[in-house]
Amino acid sequence: MRTEVGEDYTGATVIEPLKGFYNRPIATLDFASLYPSIMIAYNLCYTSLILSEDVRSSLKPNEYIKTPSGHYFVKKEVRRGLLPDILEDLLNARKRAKADLKKETDPFVRQVLDGRQLALKISANSVYGFTGAQVGKLPCLEISQSVTAFGRLMIDRTKSEVEAKFTEANGYPADAKVIYGDTDSVMVSFGVDSVADAMALGREGAEYVSSRFPPPIKLEFEKVYYPYLLISKKRYAGIYYTKPEIYDKMDCKGIETVRRDNCPLVAKVLSTCLQKLLIDRNPDAALEYAKQVISDLLCNRVDISQLIISKELTKTDKEYSAKQAHVELAMRMKKRDPGSAPHLGDRVPYVIIAAGRGTAAYMKAEDPLYVLENSIPIDTQYYLSNQLAKPLERIFEPILGEKTESLLLRGDHTRTKTVVHSKTGGLMAFVTKRNTCLSCKSLIPYKAAICKYCNAEIEPSRGKVWTLVDAVPTLSRKSTRRSTLY
Repeated sequence: MRTEVGEDYTGATVIEPLKGFYNRPIATLDFASLYPSIMIAYNLCYTSLILSEDVRSSLKPNEYIKTPSGHYFVKKEVRRGLLPDILEDLLNARKRAKADLKKETDPFVRQVLDGRQLALKISANSVYGFTGAQVGKLPCLEISQSVTAFGRLMIDRTKSEVEAKFTEANGYPADAKVIYGDTDSVMVSFGVDSVADAMALGREGAEYVSSRFPPPIKLEFEKVYYPYLLISKKRYAGIYYTKPEIYDKMDCKGIETVRRDNCPLVAKVLSTCLQKLLIDRNPDAALEYAKQVISDLLCNRVDISQLIISKELTKTDKEYSAKQAHVELAMRMKKRDPGSAPHLGDRVPYVIIAAGRGTAAYMKAEDPLYVLENSIPIDTQYYLSNQLAKPLERIFEPILGEKTESLLLRGDHTRTKTVVHSKTGGLMAFVTKRNTCLSCKSLIPYKAAICKYCNAEIEPSRGKVWTLVDAVPTLSRKSTRRSTLY
Protein backbone atom coordinates (compact mmCIF):
# COMPACT_ATOMS: atom_id res chain seq x y z
CA MET A 1 0.00 0.00 0.00
CA ARG A 2 1.29 3.50 -0.83
CA THR A 3 0.60 6.62 1.21
CA GLU A 4 -0.30 9.87 -0.52
CA VAL A 5 3.30 11.08 -0.40
CA GLY A 6 4.66 7.85 -1.83
CA GLU A 7 5.83 5.93 1.26
CA ASP A 8 5.08 2.20 0.99
CA TYR A 9 3.71 -0.20 3.57
CA THR A 10 2.12 -3.62 3.25
CA GLY A 11 -1.66 -3.64 2.99
CA ALA A 12 -4.26 -6.38 3.41
CA THR A 13 -3.57 -10.00 2.53
CA VAL A 14 -5.25 -12.01 -0.21
CA ILE A 15 -5.19 -15.80 0.05
CA GLU A 16 -4.37 -17.23 -3.37
CA PRO A 17 -7.66 -18.40 -4.91
CA LEU A 18 -8.16 -22.04 -5.85
CA LYS A 19 -9.83 -21.26 -9.18
CA GLY A 20 -12.65 -23.47 -10.31
CA PHE A 21 -16.37 -24.17 -10.59
CA TYR A 22 -17.62 -25.45 -7.22
CA ASN A 23 -20.79 -27.49 -7.38
CA ARG A 24 -20.92 -27.75 -3.59
CA PRO A 25 -21.93 -25.02 -1.10
CA ILE A 26 -19.20 -22.53 -0.17
CA ALA A 27 -19.57 -20.74 3.19
CA THR A 28 -18.39 -17.15 3.55
CA LEU A 29 -17.10 -15.96 6.93
CA ASP A 30 -16.50 -12.23 7.51
CA PHE A 31 -14.84 -10.29 10.30
CA ALA A 32 -17.24 -7.63 11.58
CA SER A 33 -15.67 -4.14 11.29
CA LEU A 34 -12.22 -5.71 11.18
CA TYR A 35 -9.91 -2.68 11.29
CA PRO A 36 -11.86 -0.72 13.95
CA SER A 37 -12.08 -3.93 16.03
CA ILE A 38 -8.31 -4.44 15.80
CA MET A 39 -7.68 -0.88 17.00
CA ILE A 40 -10.01 -1.42 19.97
CA ALA A 41 -8.72 -4.91 20.86
CA TYR A 42 -5.04 -3.95 20.81
CA ASN A 43 -5.45 -0.35 22.05
CA LEU A 44 -3.85 1.23 18.97
CA CYS A 45 -3.78 5.00 19.34
CA TYR A 46 -1.56 8.08 19.26
CA THR A 47 -1.82 8.19 23.05
CA SER A 48 -0.74 4.55 23.54
CA LEU A 49 2.13 4.47 21.02
CA ILE A 50 5.59 3.93 22.53
CA LEU A 51 8.27 5.72 20.54
CA SER A 52 11.00 5.98 23.18
CA GLU A 53 13.13 3.04 24.22
CA ASP A 54 13.48 4.62 27.66
CA VAL A 55 9.69 4.62 28.14
CA ARG A 56 9.41 0.99 27.06
CA SER A 57 12.21 -0.11 29.38
CA SER A 58 10.37 1.47 32.31
CA LEU A 59 7.31 -0.73 31.66
CA LYS A 60 6.77 -4.36 32.60
CA PRO A 61 6.63 -6.86 29.68
CA ASN A 62 2.93 -7.52 30.34
CA GLU A 63 2.08 -3.80 30.13
CA TYR A 64 2.69 -3.36 26.41
CA ILE A 65 2.46 -5.29 23.15
CA LYS A 66 4.62 -5.55 20.08
CA THR A 67 2.55 -5.55 16.89
CA PRO A 68 3.38 -7.81 13.91
CA SER A 69 4.80 -4.73 12.15
CA GLY A 70 7.32 -4.21 14.98
CA HIS A 71 5.74 -1.22 16.79
CA TYR A 72 4.97 -0.94 20.51
CA PHE A 73 1.75 0.15 22.25
CA VAL A 74 0.78 0.14 25.92
CA LYS A 75 -2.15 -2.05 26.91
CA LYS A 76 -5.50 -0.52 27.80
CA GLU A 77 -4.93 -1.40 31.48
CA VAL A 78 -2.04 1.10 31.51
CA ARG A 79 -3.60 3.84 29.40
CA ARG A 80 -6.85 3.62 27.48
CA GLY A 81 -6.41 5.05 23.97
CA LEU A 82 -8.56 7.89 22.65
CA LEU A 83 -9.20 6.28 19.23
CA PRO A 84 -10.49 2.99 20.71
CA ASP A 85 -13.00 4.98 22.81
CA ILE A 86 -14.22 6.87 19.73
CA LEU A 87 -14.48 3.66 17.72
CA GLU A 88 -16.44 1.87 20.45
CA ASP A 89 -18.99 4.69 20.46
CA LEU A 90 -19.31 4.58 16.65
CA LEU A 91 -19.69 0.79 16.51
CA ASN A 92 -22.24 0.74 19.34
CA ALA A 93 -24.24 3.46 17.60
CA ARG A 94 -24.17 1.41 14.40
CA LYS A 95 -25.41 -1.69 16.26
CA ARG A 96 -28.35 0.31 17.59
CA ALA A 97 -29.16 1.65 14.13
CA LYS A 98 -29.07 -1.87 12.65
CA ALA A 99 -31.26 -3.21 15.46
CA ASP A 100 -33.80 -0.45 14.84
CA LEU A 101 -33.64 -1.18 11.11
CA LYS A 102 -34.62 -4.82 11.67
CA LYS A 103 -37.70 -3.83 13.69
CA GLU A 104 -38.83 -0.90 11.51
CA THR A 105 -41.56 -1.48 8.90
CA ASP A 106 -41.99 2.01 7.43
CA PRO A 107 -40.03 2.13 4.11
CA PHE A 108 -38.98 5.77 4.52
CA VAL A 109 -37.71 5.28 8.09
CA ARG A 110 -35.89 2.13 6.97
CA GLN A 111 -34.02 4.15 4.34
CA VAL A 112 -33.03 6.71 6.96
CA LEU A 113 -31.81 4.03 9.38
CA ASP A 114 -29.92 2.21 6.65
CA GLY A 115 -28.22 5.47 5.66
CA ARG A 116 -27.35 6.10 9.32
CA GLN A 117 -25.72 2.70 9.88
CA LEU A 118 -23.78 3.05 6.63
CA ALA A 119 -22.53 6.52 7.62
CA LEU A 120 -21.41 5.18 11.01
CA LYS A 121 -19.61 2.29 9.30
CA ILE A 122 -17.75 4.66 6.96
CA SER A 123 -16.87 6.94 9.87
CA ALA A 124 -15.41 4.05 11.86
CA ASN A 125 -13.38 2.77 8.91
CA SER A 126 -12.08 6.25 8.12
CA VAL A 127 -10.35 6.41 11.52
CA TYR A 128 -7.87 3.80 10.29
CA GLY A 129 -7.74 5.54 6.92
CA PHE A 130 -6.60 8.95 8.11
CA THR A 131 -3.77 7.45 10.18
CA GLY A 132 -2.23 6.22 6.93
CA ALA A 133 -2.69 9.46 4.96
CA GLN A 134 0.61 11.34 5.15
CA VAL A 135 -0.91 14.55 3.76
CA GLY A 136 -3.77 14.48 6.27
CA LYS A 137 -4.04 16.25 9.60
CA LEU A 138 -3.21 13.25 11.82
CA PRO A 139 -0.91 10.79 10.02
CA CYS A 140 0.59 7.96 12.07
CA LEU A 141 2.00 5.11 10.00
CA GLU A 142 2.83 3.13 13.13
CA ILE A 143 -0.91 2.71 13.70
CA SER A 144 -1.93 1.99 10.08
CA GLN A 145 0.95 -0.45 9.56
CA SER A 146 0.08 -2.27 12.78
CA VAL A 147 -3.60 -2.53 11.82
CA THR A 148 -2.92 -4.09 8.41
CA ALA A 149 -0.27 -6.39 9.91
CA PHE A 150 -2.78 -7.69 12.48
CA GLY A 151 -5.34 -8.09 9.67
CA ARG A 152 -2.98 -10.22 7.58
CA LEU A 153 -2.12 -12.34 10.59
CA MET A 154 -5.79 -12.90 11.43
CA ILE A 155 -6.75 -13.99 7.90
CA ASP A 156 -3.86 -16.46 7.77
CA ARG A 157 -4.67 -17.75 11.25
CA THR A 158 -8.36 -18.12 10.39
CA LYS A 159 -7.40 -20.33 7.45
CA SER A 160 -5.17 -22.55 9.57
CA GLU A 161 -7.68 -22.76 12.48
CA VAL A 162 -10.60 -23.75 10.22
CA GLU A 163 -8.61 -26.33 8.27
CA ALA A 164 -7.15 -27.80 11.48
CA LYS A 165 -10.49 -28.19 13.30
CA PHE A 166 -12.92 -29.22 10.56
CA THR A 167 -11.43 -32.54 9.48
CA GLU A 168 -12.71 -36.08 9.03
CA ALA A 169 -10.38 -37.11 11.86
CA ASN A 170 -12.32 -34.78 14.18
CA GLY A 171 -15.66 -36.30 13.16
CA TYR A 172 -16.72 -33.85 10.45
CA PRO A 173 -18.09 -34.95 7.02
CA ALA A 174 -14.92 -33.92 5.15
CA ASP A 175 -11.71 -31.96 5.48
CA ALA A 176 -12.52 -28.25 5.20
CA LYS A 177 -10.60 -26.17 2.69
CA VAL A 178 -10.29 -22.37 2.54
CA ILE A 179 -10.45 -21.71 -1.21
CA TYR A 180 -10.09 -17.91 -1.07
CA GLY A 181 -9.56 -15.07 1.38
CA ASP A 182 -9.48 -11.31 0.95
CA THR A 183 -8.86 -8.57 3.56
CA ASP A 184 -11.59 -9.46 6.08
CA SER A 185 -13.29 -12.61 4.78
CA VAL A 186 -12.61 -16.24 3.92
CA MET A 187 -14.54 -18.67 1.73
CA VAL A 188 -14.64 -22.23 2.98
CA SER A 189 -15.61 -25.53 1.38
CA PHE A 190 -16.75 -27.85 4.17
CA GLY A 191 -17.30 -30.73 1.72
CA VAL A 192 -21.06 -31.00 2.36
CA ASP A 193 -23.81 -31.19 -0.26
CA SER A 194 -26.62 -29.15 1.30
CA VAL A 195 -26.86 -25.41 1.91
CA ALA A 196 -28.28 -26.02 5.40
CA ASP A 197 -25.27 -28.13 6.43
CA ALA A 198 -22.85 -25.53 5.05
CA MET A 199 -24.63 -22.81 7.02
CA ALA A 200 -24.50 -24.82 10.25
CA LEU A 201 -20.78 -25.54 9.84
CA GLY A 202 -20.15 -21.92 8.86
CA ARG A 203 -21.76 -20.65 12.07
CA GLU A 204 -19.82 -23.18 14.13
CA GLY A 205 -16.58 -22.20 12.44
CA ALA A 206 -17.22 -18.48 12.99
CA GLU A 207 -17.82 -19.01 16.72
CA TYR A 208 -14.74 -21.20 17.06
CA VAL A 209 -12.40 -18.74 15.32
CA SER A 210 -13.86 -15.76 17.22
CA SER A 211 -12.93 -17.45 20.50
CA ARG A 212 -9.30 -17.44 19.39
CA PHE A 213 -9.10 -13.62 19.20
CA PRO A 214 -9.56 -10.90 21.83
CA PRO A 215 -12.91 -9.06 21.85
CA PRO A 216 -14.46 -7.20 20.13
CA ILE A 217 -12.89 -9.05 17.16
CA LYS A 218 -15.62 -11.32 15.86
CA LEU A 219 -15.83 -13.60 12.84
CA GLU A 220 -19.40 -13.91 11.55
CA PHE A 221 -21.09 -16.33 9.20
CA GLU A 222 -22.53 -14.23 6.37
CA LYS A 223 -23.78 -16.33 3.46
CA VAL A 224 -23.40 -19.43 1.33
CA TYR A 225 -22.65 -19.53 -2.40
CA TYR A 226 -24.02 -22.54 -4.28
CA PRO A 227 -22.80 -23.11 -6.93
CA TYR A 228 -19.72 -20.89 -6.94
CA LEU A 229 -17.45 -19.79 -9.79
CA LEU A 230 -14.04 -18.57 -8.60
CA ILE A 231 -12.24 -16.89 -11.49
CA SER A 232 -9.29 -15.08 -9.89
CA LYS A 233 -8.50 -12.55 -7.17
CA LYS A 234 -11.40 -10.11 -6.76
CA ARG A 235 -13.37 -11.93 -9.50
CA TYR A 236 -16.07 -14.45 -8.63
CA ALA A 237 -19.77 -15.20 -9.02
CA GLY A 238 -22.27 -17.42 -7.29
CA ILE A 239 -25.84 -17.98 -6.19
CA TYR A 240 -26.20 -16.18 -2.86
CA TYR A 241 -28.07 -17.88 0.04
CA THR A 242 -28.84 -16.38 3.44
CA LYS A 243 -31.63 -18.93 4.06
CA PRO A 244 -31.38 -22.61 3.08
CA GLU A 245 -34.81 -22.78 1.45
CA ILE A 246 -34.36 -20.32 -1.44
CA TYR A 247 -31.54 -18.25 -2.91
CA ASP A 248 -31.47 -14.47 -2.63
CA LYS A 249 -29.78 -13.49 -5.91
CA MET A 250 -26.94 -14.11 -8.31
CA ASP A 251 -23.95 -12.23 -6.92
CA CYS A 252 -21.06 -11.13 -9.19
CA LYS A 253 -17.85 -9.38 -8.17
CA GLY A 254 -15.23 -7.95 -10.53
CA ILE A 255 -16.96 -9.29 -13.67
CA GLU A 256 -17.72 -7.05 -16.67
CA THR A 257 -21.50 -6.96 -16.26
CA VAL A 258 -21.98 -3.29 -15.33
CA ARG A 259 -18.99 -1.37 -16.68
CA ARG A 260 -20.02 1.35 -19.14
CA ASP A 261 -16.73 1.32 -21.04
CA ASN A 262 -17.72 -2.11 -22.35
CA CYS A 263 -20.45 -2.39 -24.96
CA PRO A 264 -23.88 -3.69 -23.78
CA LEU A 265 -23.28 -6.94 -25.67
CA VAL A 266 -20.59 -7.92 -23.15
CA ALA A 267 -22.85 -7.46 -20.12
CA LYS A 268 -25.73 -9.26 -21.85
CA VAL A 269 -23.63 -12.25 -22.89
CA LEU A 270 -21.85 -12.60 -19.53
CA SER A 271 -25.10 -12.31 -17.55
CA THR A 272 -26.81 -14.95 -19.70
CA CYS A 273 -23.80 -17.29 -19.53
CA LEU A 274 -23.64 -16.93 -15.74
CA GLN A 275 -27.37 -17.63 -15.43
CA LYS A 276 -26.98 -20.80 -17.47
CA LEU A 277 -23.92 -21.82 -15.46
CA LEU A 278 -25.10 -20.94 -11.96
CA ILE A 279 -28.91 -20.99 -11.98
CA ASP A 280 -29.59 -23.59 -14.71
CA ARG A 281 -26.31 -25.42 -13.89
CA ASN A 282 -25.86 -26.24 -17.55
CA PRO A 283 -22.28 -25.48 -18.72
CA ASP A 284 -22.95 -26.97 -22.18
CA ALA A 285 -25.87 -24.58 -22.78
CA ALA A 286 -23.73 -21.65 -21.64
CA LEU A 287 -20.95 -22.60 -24.07
CA GLU A 288 -23.37 -23.04 -26.99
CA TYR A 289 -24.96 -19.67 -26.26
CA ALA A 290 -21.56 -17.95 -26.23
CA LYS A 291 -20.59 -19.60 -29.54
CA GLN A 292 -23.89 -18.54 -31.13
CA VAL A 293 -23.36 -14.92 -30.07
CA ILE A 294 -19.85 -14.96 -31.55
CA SER A 295 -21.25 -16.34 -34.81
CA ASP A 296 -23.99 -13.68 -34.88
CA LEU A 297 -21.41 -10.97 -34.23
CA LEU A 298 -19.08 -12.04 -37.03
CA CYS A 299 -22.00 -12.37 -39.46
CA ASN A 300 -23.27 -8.85 -38.63
CA ARG A 301 -26.48 -10.11 -37.04
CA VAL A 302 -26.00 -8.13 -33.80
CA ASP A 303 -27.90 -4.85 -33.49
CA ILE A 304 -25.64 -1.78 -33.48
CA SER A 305 -27.18 -0.63 -30.17
CA GLN A 306 -25.46 -3.61 -28.51
CA LEU A 307 -22.05 -2.48 -29.81
CA ILE A 308 -22.02 1.10 -28.52
CA ILE A 309 -19.14 1.95 -26.19
CA SER A 310 -19.47 5.02 -23.96
CA LYS A 311 -16.73 7.07 -22.29
CA GLU A 312 -16.81 10.39 -20.48
CA LEU A 313 -15.12 13.40 -22.04
CA THR A 314 -13.21 14.69 -19.01
CA LYS A 315 -10.38 16.61 -20.69
CA THR A 316 -9.56 18.31 -23.96
CA ASP A 317 -7.48 16.50 -26.56
CA LYS A 318 -4.35 18.47 -25.62
CA GLU A 319 -4.53 17.29 -22.00
CA TYR A 320 -4.29 13.59 -22.90
CA SER A 321 -0.81 12.08 -23.26
CA ALA A 322 -2.04 9.70 -25.98
CA LYS A 323 -4.84 9.90 -28.50
CA GLN A 324 -8.16 8.59 -27.19
CA ALA A 325 -10.94 7.21 -29.39
CA HIS A 326 -13.78 9.19 -27.80
CA VAL A 327 -11.76 12.42 -27.78
CA GLU A 328 -10.81 12.15 -31.46
CA LEU A 329 -14.43 11.39 -32.34
CA ALA A 330 -15.66 14.41 -30.38
CA MET A 331 -13.30 16.62 -32.40
CA ARG A 332 -14.58 15.19 -35.70
CA MET A 333 -18.20 15.65 -34.60
CA LYS A 334 -17.45 19.26 -33.69
CA LYS A 335 -16.18 19.90 -37.21
CA ARG A 336 -19.31 18.34 -38.72
CA ASP A 337 -21.84 20.08 -36.49
CA PRO A 338 -20.62 22.20 -33.54
CA GLY A 339 -24.14 22.50 -32.16
CA SER A 340 -24.68 18.78 -31.57
CA ALA A 341 -21.08 17.84 -30.67
CA PRO A 342 -20.40 16.53 -27.12
CA HIS A 343 -18.93 18.90 -24.52
CA LEU A 344 -16.67 18.36 -21.50
CA GLY A 345 -18.50 16.24 -18.93
CA ASP A 346 -20.66 14.47 -21.54
CA ARG A 347 -20.40 10.78 -22.28
CA VAL A 348 -19.39 10.10 -25.88
CA PRO A 349 -21.05 7.02 -27.43
CA TYR A 350 -19.23 5.40 -30.33
CA VAL A 351 -18.78 2.20 -32.30
CA ILE A 352 -15.65 0.79 -33.92
CA ILE A 353 -15.88 0.71 -37.71
CA ALA A 354 -13.98 -1.42 -40.22
CA ALA A 355 -10.86 0.17 -41.65
CA GLY A 356 -7.61 -0.73 -43.36
CA ARG A 357 -5.14 -3.09 -41.74
CA GLY A 358 -2.99 -1.34 -39.14
CA THR A 359 -5.37 1.57 -38.61
CA ALA A 360 -5.20 2.85 -35.02
CA ALA A 361 -8.26 2.18 -32.86
CA TYR A 362 -8.80 5.89 -32.16
CA MET A 363 -9.23 6.47 -35.92
CA LYS A 364 -11.93 3.79 -36.11
CA ALA A 365 -14.28 5.28 -33.50
CA GLU A 366 -17.41 6.71 -35.08
CA ASP A 367 -20.77 8.19 -34.08
CA PRO A 368 -23.45 5.42 -34.22
CA LEU A 369 -25.97 7.69 -35.99
CA TYR A 370 -23.38 8.67 -38.59
CA VAL A 371 -22.61 4.97 -39.13
CA LEU A 372 -26.29 4.17 -39.71
CA GLU A 373 -26.87 7.13 -42.02
CA ASN A 374 -23.83 6.29 -44.16
CA SER A 375 -24.03 2.47 -44.02
CA ILE A 376 -20.49 2.17 -42.67
CA PRO A 377 -19.48 -1.43 -41.81
CA ILE A 378 -18.62 -2.44 -38.22
CA ASP A 379 -15.28 -3.99 -37.26
CA THR A 380 -16.75 -7.17 -35.77
CA GLN A 381 -13.32 -8.74 -35.24
CA TYR A 382 -12.39 -5.85 -32.93
CA TYR A 383 -15.44 -6.54 -30.75
CA LEU A 384 -14.60 -10.22 -30.54
CA SER A 385 -10.91 -9.71 -29.75
CA ASN A 386 -11.09 -6.60 -27.55
CA GLN A 387 -14.50 -6.82 -25.88
CA LEU A 388 -15.83 -10.38 -25.70
CA ALA A 389 -12.88 -12.77 -25.81
CA LYS A 390 -11.13 -12.12 -22.48
CA PRO A 391 -14.27 -11.86 -20.27
CA LEU A 392 -15.65 -15.08 -21.78
CA GLU A 393 -12.31 -16.85 -21.36
CA ARG A 394 -12.19 -15.81 -17.70
CA ILE A 395 -15.65 -17.27 -17.06
CA PHE A 396 -15.14 -20.55 -18.91
CA GLU A 397 -11.47 -21.20 -18.07
CA PRO A 398 -12.23 -22.64 -14.56
CA ILE A 399 -14.67 -25.06 -16.25
CA LEU A 400 -13.04 -25.90 -19.59
CA GLY A 401 -9.39 -25.52 -18.59
CA GLU A 402 -6.84 -25.53 -21.40
CA LYS A 403 -9.54 -26.14 -24.03
CA THR A 404 -11.20 -22.78 -23.38
CA GLU A 405 -9.65 -20.84 -26.26
CA SER A 406 -10.02 -23.62 -28.83
CA LEU A 407 -13.68 -24.27 -27.96
CA LEU A 408 -14.70 -20.62 -27.67
CA LEU A 409 -12.65 -18.78 -30.27
CA ARG A 410 -12.01 -21.41 -32.92
CA GLY A 411 -14.27 -23.62 -34.96
CA ASP A 412 -17.11 -23.34 -37.46
CA HIS A 413 -18.83 -20.55 -35.53
CA THR A 414 -15.87 -18.24 -36.21
CA ARG A 415 -15.25 -19.13 -39.86
CA THR A 416 -18.32 -17.67 -41.55
CA LYS A 417 -18.38 -13.94 -41.65
CA THR A 418 -19.13 -11.13 -44.05
CA VAL A 419 -15.98 -9.55 -45.43
CA VAL A 420 -16.40 -5.83 -45.95
CA HIS A 421 -14.17 -3.18 -47.42
CA SER A 422 -13.52 -0.05 -45.47
CA LYS A 423 -14.55 3.33 -46.82
CA THR A 424 -12.50 5.25 -44.33
CA GLY A 425 -9.31 5.05 -42.30
CA GLY A 426 -5.80 3.90 -43.16
CA LEU A 427 -4.83 4.20 -46.84
CA MET A 428 -8.49 4.57 -47.79
CA ALA A 429 -8.44 8.00 -46.16
CA PHE A 430 -6.28 9.18 -49.11
CA VAL A 431 -8.35 7.56 -51.86
CA THR A 432 -10.59 9.72 -54.09
CA LYS A 433 -13.31 8.55 -56.46
CA ARG A 434 -12.69 9.12 -60.20
CA ASN A 435 -15.25 9.39 -63.00
CA THR A 436 -15.81 6.43 -65.33
CA CYS A 437 -17.44 6.29 -68.75
CA LEU A 438 -21.04 5.12 -68.60
CA SER A 439 -20.54 3.21 -71.85
CA CYS A 440 -17.10 1.51 -71.72
CA LYS A 441 -16.36 2.01 -67.96
CA SER A 442 -12.88 3.44 -68.62
CA LEU A 443 -11.50 6.18 -66.33
CA ILE A 444 -12.13 9.78 -67.41
CA PRO A 445 -9.63 12.42 -66.21
CA TYR A 446 -12.27 15.14 -66.55
CA LYS A 447 -15.89 15.58 -65.45
CA ALA A 448 -18.15 13.98 -68.07
CA ALA A 449 -20.59 11.12 -68.48
CA ILE A 450 -19.04 9.56 -71.63
CA CYS A 451 -15.42 9.40 -72.80
CA LYS A 452 -14.35 11.12 -76.04
CA TYR A 453 -14.06 7.84 -77.95
CA CYS A 454 -17.59 6.69 -77.15
CA ASN A 455 -18.79 10.22 -77.79
CA ALA A 456 -17.30 10.13 -81.34
CA GLU A 457 -19.03 6.84 -82.09
CA ILE A 458 -22.48 7.98 -81.05
CA GLU A 459 -22.24 11.53 -82.51
CA PRO A 460 -23.87 10.57 -85.92
CA SER A 461 -26.76 8.94 -84.12
CA ARG A 462 -27.15 11.88 -81.78
CA GLY A 463 -28.30 14.22 -84.65
CA LYS A 464 -31.05 11.80 -85.63
CA VAL A 465 -32.16 11.53 -82.02
CA TRP A 466 -32.45 15.30 -81.64
CA THR A 467 -34.38 15.53 -84.96
CA LEU A 468 -36.90 13.07 -83.58
CA VAL A 469 -37.06 14.95 -80.28
CA ASP A 470 -37.75 18.22 -82.10
CA ALA A 471 -40.49 16.54 -84.17
CA VAL A 472 -42.35 15.22 -81.13
CA PRO A 473 -44.33 18.45 -80.40
CA THR A 474 -45.44 18.76 -84.07
CA LEU A 475 -46.53 15.13 -84.23
CA SER A 476 -48.34 15.55 -80.92
CA ARG A 477 -50.35 18.57 -82.20
CA LYS A 478 -51.35 16.73 -85.39
CA SER A 479 -52.46 13.72 -83.37
CA THR A 480 -54.59 15.92 -81.08
CA ARG A 481 -56.24 17.74 -84.05
CA ARG A 482 -57.07 14.44 -85.76
CA SER A 483 -58.69 13.01 -82.65
CA THR A 484 -60.84 16.17 -82.35
CA LEU A 485 -62.15 15.82 -85.95
CA TYR A 486 -63.23 12.26 -85.31
